[in-house]
Amino acid sequence: MWHRDWTSSLPTLSSPCWYAIQTRSRQEKAVARQLQFRGVTTFLPLVTEIHRWSDRRKVVELPLFSSYVFVQLVATNETRASVLHAEGVVRFVGQYTEGTPIPDDQIEAVRAVLAQRVPWVSHPFLEMGQRVRIRGGALDGVEGIFLSKNDDNTLVVSIDAMRRSLAIRIKGNDIEVLRASRPSSKVSANEVCSRTTRSAPSIVN
Repeated sequence: MWHRDWTSSLPTLSSPCWYAIQTRSRQEKAVARQLQFRGVTTFLPLVTEIHRWSDRRKVVELPLFSSYVFVQLVATNETRASVLHAEGVVRFVGQYTEGTPIPDDQIEAVRAVLAQRVPWVSHPFLEMGQRVRIRGGALDGVEGIFLSKNDDNTLVVSIDAMRRSLAIRIKGNDIEVLRASRPSSKVSANEVCSRTTRSAPSIVN
């Protein structure tokens, strides 16, 4: 397949990074299981929905981001190829074919929102806005873009590489305003991966 020929000249990073991979429709769980069997750390965030029919109802777990799975790996030609060769994988998400590293804190923010069962809604991706960090409570340390309208305070949590966002209400939470990065500043891929050092077990059903 086309993606197998690109790995020979891709750059290598020295530390494990998170990446998003796109999968074929409804293949997220199967892909995650395959990759875990191959020793790849995966994160497949799932949400619970109740599907109702006229005579019954069923609780189902669906991927939070349809057709996407997160993987954590040291980006070498071999590890990229191992992921791309798994049945159901389409591509790494991001620049060219090697994918764009995702900061640990963005993955941890999604974990925290799901673990604490905080009500959320999908939100259009935001590139600009006042970045804040929640201080205290179950979501301590979660960062995002702060929105306020009609006394309704919202935090938009995003995965930049995927351009996907979630919005959660944070009324009553203490927040810390973060200093904006200068547009001209450049951050290496390894620095992106090491913004936080917390680790958590992979999630997949």
